[in-house]
Amino acid sequence: MRGPGSGSADGGETHPVSEPRTDPVLRHRTVDELRAAGCVFAEDEAALLLAEAASSDALAAMVARRVAGDPLEQIVGWAEFRGVRVALAPGVFVPRRRTGFLAGLAVAATRDGALVVDMCCGAGAVAMAVIAEANAAQVHAADVDPAAVACARRNLPPTHVHLGDLYTALPADLRGRVDVVVANAPYVPTDAVATMPPEARLHEPPAALDGGADGLDVARRVVTGAPEWLAPGGVLLLETSTRQAPTLREWFARNGFVATIEADDEVGGTAVRGLLSDAPADRPG
Repeated sequence: MRGPGSGSADGGETHPVSEPRTDPVLRHRTVDELRAAGCVFAEDEAALLLAEAASSDALAAMVARRVAGDPLEQIVGWAEFRGVRVALAPGVFVPRRRTGFLAGLAVAATRDGALVVDMCCGAGAVAMAVIAEANAAQVHAADVDPAAVACARRNLPPTHVHLGDLYTALPADLRGRVDVVVANAPYVPTDAVATMPPEARLHEPPAALDGGADGLDVARRVVTGAPEWLAPGGVLLLETSTRQAPTLREWFARNGFVATIEADDEVGGTAVRGLLSDAPADRPG
């Protein structure tokens, strides 16, 4: 279980919220159904579904969705991320625990009064962490997926969430003024998408997963476009995999960044951190 938030499924007859939560028969039945479906954390998931269900009918509908393979976070309508609840909807990318490491890097890079952009924002989890933990002046977010943007506008100031392809989504007056760009761009190689768990490949948008032949197509575009939008001394942060990190770091360097690979083995998080150099970049042709 990656760890969710609020919401409940529609049910028929309405019962007090406490009934499913406190009914021992429902609890045991729910655990048994989830365990039979292969849910490793059946007891934890059952407790969450029982807490969120407004009625026994609603609980039955939620359990049926979980048994069918829907992500738990999309069923209950939220994901927990660095201590905040991120509102979610069906079909929207679920923020992973490992991305909390990327968010922590963004918080550390955000000085007082900074302007931050969460690129490929999904539901806006990283931007929410920056707002909660850092004293930024403004935090903007952008994504190409309309469903993700709709969720992000529930989680963030709506006027600061933008729909579009990478930097084309941003207001023009941000150009050259951004202090931190942070991105969890898709980085799964195309051929590897089919091997992902069904929860991801069947219930999350392909655009949030598929990073092209080597997994770095979108990440390269984020890096290439960043110098135009960053202020002098700006920071660029991208989540990636351990295997891809050296290649991505080289791309950072070719685009004018002094780059380092950052990792947290405890959560399995890896990112490349780039500081925009004042020296002319050897830009790719």
